[in-house]
Amino acid sequence: MDTMKKAADVLKEFGVEYKAYILSAHRAGDLLVKTIAQVENDGCEVIIAGAGLSAALPGVIASRTVLPVVGVPLECINPGKSNGLAGMDALLSVVQMPPQIPVATVGINNAKNGAYMALQILAIKYPEIKAKLVEFRRKMAADAEAKGGLGVEL
Repeated sequence: MDTMKKAADVLKEFGVEYKAYILSAHRAGDLLVKTIAQVENDGCEVIIAGAGLSAALPGVIASRTVLPVVGVPLECINPGKSNGLAGMDALLSVVQMPPQIPVATVGINNAKNGAYMALQILAIKYPEIKAKLVEFRRKMAADAEAKGGLGVEL
């Protein structure tokens, strides 16, 4: 939840409404199918799905809807120990989708980029989101230039 909250924070910053769910492709498949139908009926236009380990969730969602799905591979860490794969298992599962069922995939634990990808998709239809993204990028470039092109404070 901490990782995926970063996507929610970006969407809030841009004034985009969202709903968040905790679902499992393996443990609650029927609930997942019902939830996908519900978000479609509610007018959802992009789905961001984070998943770790086998990371089936984004792909299963993509197989059940024609909405764009942005997958966020998550590094699953139990308190005090990792599964030893540092999220590579999830990354490969999300990015290696079969033909005809694509999932846009961002970096491991990079839920913020998942939200930015969703915003870019929405910007095709919504000029106000596009304008906010353009201004965000303009400010980001100006900040980097002000810092000597490094983009960090030293």
